[in-house]
Amino acid sequence: MTGPASLARGVAPARPGTLHARSVTGGIRVPPRPGLTVRFGRGEEPDVDLAVGEDDLRVSRRHGELTYQGQRWWLRNTGQQLVRLPNGLLMHTSSEPVPLAAGYTPLFVTGSGYRRHLVELYVTGHDEPGLVPRRQAATLPPKVWPLDEDERLLLVVIGQHYLLYEEGPRPLSYRRAAAQLAYLRPDAQWSERRIEHRIVAVRHRLKETGFPYPLLHDKEAGAPSDNRLLHNLLRGLVESTTLVPPDLNLLDDDEPPV
Repeated sequence: MTGPASLARGVAPARPGTLHARSVTGGIRVPPRPGLTVRFGRGEEPDVDLAVGEDDLRVSRRHGELTYQGQRWWLRNTGQQLVRLPNGLLMHTSSEPVPLAAGYTPLFVTGSGYRRHLVELYVTGHDEPGLVPRRQAATLPPKVWPLDEDERLLLVVIGQHYLLYEEGPRPLSYRRAAAQLAYLRPDAQWSERRIEHRIVAVRHRLKETGFPYPLLHDKEAGAPSDNRLLHNLLRGLVESTTLVPPDLNLLDDDEPPV
């Protein structure tokens, strides 16, 4: 096989199907040639084409490979440790190869201790010229989700541990939330039942706007607990910066009611 690295360093625009692969120590660009295989891991050329986790003995010398077949790049784990893909997908050496979609795909190779070695993959699509530097372009703001003032206060109370960026946060119980809201807004009559109804209403509304995590019960897959759906709601709101740490000022009883 001709080494992909030797094919990858030109400056001509990438044609559709071109694979861009990058790790901490380098990157390559590989044309979509049927049967071509790109290998990554701790080893050296010519055993691997992209070095990953060179100082980590938990990473295999050949930890994974990407092969171009049927007009797609297929990823296979060939290492002893797991490979993690978006949406929590894990790949073992016994897993079937996974096709890469056009665009960006990050994967993480499990290493020693808490180490996770990032490999960034990008496949040029048919409707784009490839990776184009846009250093001077304006930054796109994050997508935030609309909340009214009552909803924001309620979600800040229930999600205060998330806004402290704690490890493994959990929602406040409706009972404790009702007690805190009764102290903060004694005239608002926040009962546990009212809290539940407002949370359900927010989940239904955001579900229709492309929220990134499940917010409603899936009857076919089996119903997750309401607490799990509430966790998904709070996680998505914090990750999108819809809720941010300064919102915790709403919990200061010296502040005037909003």
